[in-house]
Amino acid sequence: MKKIIACLLATFGITTACCQQNYENTDPEGFAVLTTKPSVVLLDVRTIEEFEEGHIEGALNIDVKKSDFMEKVKQILAKDRTIAVYCRSGRRSASAAADLGAEGYKVVNLLGGIMAWKETGRPVTTDSYEVDVFQTKSGKTVKFHALVHASIRMEYDGREIVIDPVTKLGNKTIDYASMPKADYLLVTHEHFDHFNKEAIKLLSTDKTCFITNQRCAEMYGSGEVMKNGDKMQMADDFTIEAVPAYNNTEGHLQFHPKGRDNGYVLTVDGLRIYVAGDTEDIPEMADIKEVDIAFLPCNQPYTMTTDQLVKAAKIIKPKVLFPYHYGQTDVSGVPAQLRGEGIDVRIRHYE
Repeated sequence: MKKIIACLLATFGITTACCQQNYENTDPEGFAVLTTKPSVVLLDVRTIEEFEEGHIEGALNIDVKKSDFMEKVKQILAKDRTIAVYCRSGRRSASAAADLGAEGYKVVNLLGGIMAWKETGRPVTTDSYEVDVFQTKSGKTVKFHALVHASIRMEYDGREIVIDPVTKLGNKTIDYASMPKADYLLVTHEHFDHFNKEAIKLLSTDKTCFITNQRCAEMYGSGEVMKNGDKMQMADDFTIEAVPAYNNTEGHLQFHPKGRDNGYVLTVDGLRIYVAGDTEDIPEMADIKEVDIAFLPCNQPYTMTTDQLVKAAKIIKPKVLFPYHYGQTDVSGVPAQLRGEGIDVRIRHYE
């Protein structure tokens, strides 16, 4: 009986002689430090209903009680990253941490769960968008919000940068009216899933810098035009480069003709971010160097196949890769295809 009790205690984070704990525990203070590190994934293992009521900013949600919990984890979380896991009180997360540890993941569990987190006065959010947090070379924070498809919201040092905003795609509507106005708004090309006049108007003020290609500036009636190869210094710590984005597969050339559309490379305080727009694995990608974060599209016939995406990633060699614009394309196999390449593949809900 004592052995049974001891093993049950081990499940909740207490090491015993009968069971070697395969994860670490930490208090809210230590957990808060972990959430600022780009090498750490924050994982909320509660139900979606609990998650939507309030969660720690930047957390992914995978319900540990669901039968496909570990399958989902393996699809989106690489084993070379630390997983910081929490639940309501620490019980479910301890169980999840033990399961993850058994699969070879490095895991840190929040003692007391989100209840202890809130008791120490730390904030939670009801933002339903997935958020990834990075730090620049001088320690400033950059946050990426996965909105939908090719729409990305980026926060940097008090500035709002939005790329390819659209108000509605399929059954998903983005409430831009509730978001901060954009300081910089970038559009890659004219297609409806990238260029949306209503979204641009909702995000714009008379101080917003709207950057796009020639065609979209003509359609909207204004905009700062960049063509492939152009570079703009937006501030002392912020530059934007327009790079080629086009189709090069026979039979697909009409979708994105060479020279018309833009991809963008943003450099913020030394952090280099490549947002590819609608493109295939074109030769010019070899000229895009020292990329920290890359957003690469994946849905043929308009952009890349998964094999093209993998090829492009190997050419660019970003530290972190977000497949996006993937629609119904199954990108779950991409992390395995890039295993050993030193690329952290993060699959978010950009479908």
